[in-house]
Amino acid sequence: MDHRGYRLNAADNRLRTGDLGFCFGLTGGTACGKSTVARFFQELGAHIIDADRMGHELMEPGQAAYQEILEHFGKEILDSGGHIDRKKLGPKVFADPQELHNLNAILHPRIIARAGELAAAYQGGDPRGVVIVDAALIFEAGIDGTLRKVMVAWCRPEQQLDRLMASTGASRQEAERRIQAQMPLEEKRHRADLVIDCSGSVEQTRAQVDAIYPGLLGLAEL
Repeated sequence: MDHRGYRLNAADNRLRTGDLGFCFGLTGGTACGKSTVARFFQELGAHIIDADRMGHELMEPGQAAYQEILEHFGKEILDSGGHIDRKKLGPKVFADPQELHNLNAILHPRIIARAGELAAAYQGGDPRGVVIVDAALIFEAGIDGTLRKVMVAWCRPEQQLDRLMASTGASRQEAERRIQAQMPLEEKRHRADLVIDCSGSVEQTRAQVDAIYPGLLGLAEL
């Protein structure tokens, strides 16, 4: 499988990522438990920057990326209300690595810039607080080296596939295509500073988050 679509080089980002230097990163494959881990960190007091949500917001009519995406992919990706329908856009980008790269090239620089602004605001209001960038594509966007530490939410591959089909209603073929369009989970796990195993119970995942958080607090206070 050609994974060109999940990578952006530094030139594609076209911005400074140093504004995220005091942040921690949280990433993982789709349907691996990352959102649950982020919620647990937030309950402990961390400030969460939801980059994936930012990406969705940027595709709304009138937002920064909307027109550029429309010009590239065409009006057939719109729903009846003029909004970008991700169920129509998804098959286009997950079936073609170059198109996924094109979409990421539109979204990533804007997401990173907005995340930097929000991170600065959090730091200004809580200088010793833990700020976590929750993003599926931290490694793919090339910002992992700018973050204090990167955590990866991980589960077994068969669990990931089952969870994705259950949560989205996607067929096995479509779910496999989405997973294959991302950086391999084992590569993310290998590159992580910290791995949170989400293959067990929710309570076991929470226990890992509880154990990690004091260390993040200690680093944030330096």
